Amino acid sequence: MEIGIRSFFLGLVCTLLSFSLFAQLSEQESEQETEQSVIQPSVERRDINEANIDSENFEFGMLVGVISIEDFSSSMVLGVRAAYHINEDFFVEATYGQAEAGETSFEVLSGGAPFLTEAERDYRYYNVSLGYNLNGETFFSDRWVFNSATYITLGAGSTEFGGDERFTLSLGAGYRLLLTDFFALHINMKDHLFNSELIGEEKTTHNIEYGLGATFFF
Repeated sequence: MEIGIRSFFLGLVCTLLSFSLFAQLSEQESEQETEQSVIQPSVERRDINEANIDSENFEFGMLVGVISIEDFSSSMVLGVRAAYHINEDFFVEATYGQAEAGETSFEVLSGGAPFLTEAERDYRYYNVSLGYNLNGETFFSDRWVFNSATYITLGAGSTEFGGDERFTLSLGAGYRLLLTDFFALHINMKDHLFNSELIGEEKTTHNIEYGLGATFFF
């Protein structure tokens, strides 16, 4: 009887050990399958050629437009523009422009003596500005996509007009469309502010210029 009880318990222990060993082996196999399932498949690498974009920082070009000289109507303006791009966001630009002022409304209506001589009607300005780019892209179609930027400028310079030279502040905004890696078109607006007393008491005049430009990078 005692031998039978021992045999029974021995068989029970062996059975439990067998189940425990089987459970451990099953758990190990499950872990191995999990590890194998999270392994990333092998992906062949591809060689990609980056676009060959020029890295020139200097920009030079011409501009043409219309400038509204306060109290002296609007006139055609011609000029040049040069810029140095410090980085993708900031640039420094220098501009020079010239125009010929028209007559005041009083001169037109009264037919009296002009306020200015022909030489004094020459309007010339130059300024140096700091600009900031808001870079982006312009889509004309799925295949026609161009780099572009909307920019603002703040600068100072001088204006020669009415036989005098005045310190001038300039505030501007523009849009640049880069057609190739070295050629760009511009649309811009700039306000030239300086003090003048040509037709009365001294006041701050706003001389707003609208222009188109073409520039080259080199």
